[in-house]
Amino acid sequence: MKLAILTAVVGLISTPVLAQETLKFAHVYEANTLYNEAAEWIADQIEERTDGAYVVDVFPSSQLGNEETITEGLQIGSIQMAYTGPTFLGQFHKPMAISEAPFIWKSYAHWKTYQDSEIFDEVTQGYFDKTGNKVTSILYFGSRQTSSQDKIESPADMEGMKIRVANAPLWKIFPTAVGANPTPISFAEVYLALQQGVVEGQENPITIIESNKFYEVQNYVARTSHITSSVVSVFGGPLWSKLTEEEKALFTEITREASSLFSDKIVAREEELFDKFRAGDEVEIVDVDREPFAELVIPAVKAEWGEDLVNRVTALAD
Repeated sequence: MKLAILTAVVGLISTPVLAQETLKFAHVYEANTLYNEAAEWIADQIEERTDGAYVVDVFPSSQLGNEETITEGLQIGSIQMAYTGPTFLGQFHKPMAISEAPFIWKSYAHWKTYQDSEIFDEVTQGYFDKTGNKVTSILYFGSRQTSSQDKIESPADMEGMKIRVANAPLWKIFPTAVGANPTPISFAEVYLALQQGVVEGQENPITIIESNKFYEVQNYVARTSHITSSVVSVFGGPLWSKLTEEEKALFTEITREASSLFSDKIVAREEELFDKFRAGDEVEIVDVDREPFAELVIPAVKAEWGEDLVNRVTALAD
């Protein structure tokens, strides 16, 4: 009897325990957003599909720092995964920001073709070559619309308009090309600036216009859909370099599944908000013809990113 117990104990001691690695997934978006829900979904899927070999802890709301700090963490291995904006990554490899060039996408369906294209592979490979960090997928964040005091139906209606933009060159391309006056103002001050007439308009996704109540101090929202904002999933170089090929393929597959699932949810939420505003009297939705705007803006986009890359991206719609 004692021998049997001893044998069992020895057997337990000698049984190898599978190593478990915990990964930190950081981003700057609030915990109650669909972007964080997507991150949590990825975390659950990685743990489930690796049979617990990897556990992912998600840190939303800039808990581990801003985008710059998060990127530094990816580089040194203190953070293993992140959601961040392609425009921010464009500082390291300029073509990464091409997805947020104004009027480059003709529709949501056109934008969806990008993730599975050779262009996406080339652009993300260029970023990987410079940083060692691996971008695996792109998640729809929202199409940026133009709210204003006076009605916008054509580019001529924006001539001379003071419109709030973020203080970065990308956001100034559209208003500058149509003759407006782009005015950088911090996001926290936008509502008051609109209310006091410091600026006559601003541009943001309809979800931001609704959540920040910009409709209270604006009369119109022109559906320009001039920029399709997004976030990309990034794996830090120190982690990516030690993953097996099977693990790399699995993590890529999971992040792309999340992008497909949650991008559709975000688009549906946008349509719900447009329907809500159309049914109410808070603000008038104006469905503009985007082509006259695009004709003025695309030459500036080509000057910024090169005619070849822009033409290849726009051709994905064909």
